[in-house]
Amino acid sequence: MRPAALLFDVQGTATDFFGTVGEATARIIGDRAGFDRAEFVNRWRSAYSAALREPVPESGWRTVHSIYRAGLDELLGEYGIELTEASREELTASWRELAPWPDTVPGLHRMREHFVLATLSNADVSSVVNITARGDLPWHAVFTAEMGGAFKPDPACYLLAARYLGLAPDRIMMVASHKYDIRAAASLGLRTAFVARPREFGDPALADTEFSDEFDINARDFLDLADQLGA
Repeated sequence: MRPAALLFDVQGTATDFFGTVGEATARIIGDRAGFDRAEFVNRWRSAYSAALREPVPESGWRTVHSIYRAGLDELLGEYGIELTEASREELTASWRELAPWPDTVPGLHRMREHFVLATLSNADVSSVVNITARGDLPWHAVFTAEMGGAFKPDPACYLLAARYLGLAPDRIMMVASHKYDIRAAASLGLRTAFVARPREFGDPALADTEFSDEFDINARDFLDLADQLGA
């Protein structure tokens, strides 16, 4: 039985954060002696990922924007780079403007004719809405970790989406280029689709693109996913 709904990770799976944030870094920081832009972007992303694994502070929810901004300030200090407050905010805002991969929009339009499409992202609601508008991404709904008060792979995220969709977990397929994400979804009974994104971190050697039989579908991109889903 085919799933009724597809949930999509956004940062890295549906959009190219390395290219988008890399371009903003080149524009705002520029070329400096000894500055490795690719390393900078990936270290920034790693700092964000590490922050998401920390417990939610007693003071309350931390927005992803604030997490990216704190990571940027720390990195700039390590690299000895001075930027104005306005430039720091502009660079941090690039995470809210991620461009879709070339196959994303055509693939989603094909799948939209057969399935309910929604996001399930760790990014802020406002960020996913902005990315959706800028990229003209044809979701039916937007769900994010912020709505459930816990970041993926916390079960609360996936169960929240299932509750709002009004579907049993086995009627939903989680689509991601990150295996921890779809493994967490599978543990709750969701079906899974792994999409390989070899350029997610720029250098293909840094991305895990190996297909595995543990997933219901392994796809090269969203067009291949649409093909395998019969869309």
